[in-house]
Amino acid sequence: MRLFVAIDFPDEIKDRVSALKAEIPTARWVSRDQMHLTLFFIGETERIEAVKGALAEVKSAPFDLTLSGVGRFPPGDRKPPRVIWVGINPQPALNNLQASVTAALTTIGFQPEERPFSPHLTLARLKTERQSPETAQFLDAHQSFQTQPISISSFTLYSSALSASGPHYTHEAVYPLLG
Repeated sequence: MRLFVAIDFPDEIKDRVSALKAEIPTARWVSRDQMHLTLFFIGETERIEAVKGALAEVKSAPFDLTLSGVGRFPPGDRKPPRVIWVGINPQPALNNLQASVTAALTTIGFQPEERPFSPHLTLARLKTERQSPETAQFLDAHQSFQTQPISISSFTLYSSALSASGPHYTHEAVYPLLG
């Protein structure tokens, strides 16, 4: 089973983010039901009960997040964009939650991402070998995008089944954040 840990967002936030969709060559836009903030990608494993047990030990208080601005990976203009994303204002409680999830899962043998945690909500994936004026226009037009603070009161263990039409996500377990 392919697993990852993420924060889900309320429907009204997903609707607002989905409304940013624009005509950009080669862009495959993330559907609203697939929008999430990844905390830890586990990958293929049959150890779902061990994962659930480890995540049940994670302690964190609820907190607020604000989505703000848009950007791209890789950053800068030297290489063509592969991902367009919505940013998340710095929030120490989010970083602490991500570190706690990582600690819980590494204790049972899962390897953390080598790159530093860079919280974002993926909007689109691009397959292109060159810069596009449409991408630059999109990024310029939405730099001031911002949501009201979003109350985060849980995180979710998801399974992901890959298909020709894209991944299908299933909630395997939801973990409340308690003060």
